[in-house]
Amino acid sequence: MTVESTEEATPQAARTAAPRRGGVLPGERALAPDLARGLMLLFIGLSNTAFHLTAAGHGPSGWQPVDGGWADHAVQFAMITVLDLRIYPLFAFLFGYGMMQLFLRQTSAGTSEREAARLLRRRSLCLIVIGLLHATLLMAGDIVGFYGVLSLALGWFFLRRSDRALKWWIWIAAAQFVVLAAQPVVSAALAGDLGTLGDSGAEPGADAYAAGEGNWLTAAGTRFTSGLFVTFAAAPLSLVGGAYVIFLLGFWAARRRVLEEPGRHLPLLRRTAVVGIAVGWLGALPAALAHVGAITVPDDAQSEGGVLTLLRDATGNAAGLGYVAAVALFVHWWTGRASRSRRPLRGAKAITAVSAVGKRSLSCYLAHSLIFAPVLAAWGLGLGEHLTSATMALFAVGVWLVTVVGAYAMERAGRRGPVEVALRRVMYRRQG
Repeated sequence: MTVESTEEATPQAARTAAPRRGGVLPGERALAPDLARGLMLLFIGLSNTAFHLTAAGHGPSGWQPVDGGWADHAVQFAMITVLDLRIYPLFAFLFGYGMMQLFLRQTSAGTSEREAARLLRRRSLCLIVIGLLHATLLMAGDIVGFYGVLSLALGWFFLRRSDRALKWWIWIAAAQFVVLAAQPVVSAALAGDLGTLGDSGAEPGADAYAAGEGNWLTAAGTRFTSGLFVTFAAAPLSLVGGAYVIFLLGFWAARRRVLEEPGRHLPLLRRTAVVGIAVGWLGALPAALAHVGAITVPDDAQSEGGVLTLLRDATGNAAGLGYVAAVALFVHWWTGRASRSRRPLRGAKAITAVSAVGKRSLSCYLAHSLIFAPVLAAWGLGLGEHLTSATMALFAVGVWLVTVVGAYAMERAGRRGPVEVALRRVMYRRQG
């Protein structure tokens, strides 16, 4: 049965213009999406560390620092290979997956497809507002508003599409992404200018975060401008560039309950994990090697528009999908062991704590910035000026652990995250 026919299959009298149910109940949650979101927030925190190193010298890419000792270079190498522009595809997939889960839960409870889609549009608008406030007040690299815009557009156009239409659009988006990603590289290669593609003299992208600005109001103005660009320019451009393919794959996977029932999809998950992670890491390896000086390439090639950065970016989607698949495989193995064991497994509390972060991902994501920005930025305590890549990574892990402890405490108390509670009140306001 296609999605387009689901509303016809339910008697019209059973349908309602108002939501027939509220948000997801604790017993309806699956471990894999929550665990993936919890780990994702650690990775996002680590990825954002470079922007707070206000005294560091940035390389041709304008993002990762180039100074420091061997431990710092090891961290920089790992960041470029494993995390940079590999975590946002993971976020996009999980975001799309969650959207389709919410849509299907509502429609299966008797809510009309039109009202379920309206509910998600309300959620998207809330996320845009939250994202802009977050960018202005704390961190310009906000992704909540970005994905709010994407979810608004993609939800309107794709949520109610049939499986067949969705598959066609996935292939169209994938082809669009490959063609547009390859075009500048192919053009430069044919012109014999591959090594000069890019601009190493461009303003470092880290400047858009204004972490080194000592005046909060001035920094807020810069962050607001950056937030507007990311939300209302970069997000629509990603639709043109085909990057939304990851979002659509999340829709497709949610319809098949890939993360709720990983045991039914083991061949797909294994292939995705192995191939995706291998492609993602190998695609970033040249940029990482060039960054630490293991290979010599022109600075332009390492710049934000250079061939090495373009290769790293183009393979990031594969890594993000690989990470999701790896988490799903772990959950399948873990739950199998737990079902056969007569006593709680070692590490069960840690799994529960990390998944508790995933259940409160929006609250924990904003909590990162509430700690990062005032402590690290020059307008706050200015600690970022005194840290290196390695010590900043340790600081990021520490911040994430603080949210793990807080989320675990809320989990044991049966409390949702504060931002999730507020968002539900707006989304389900007709429910009372």
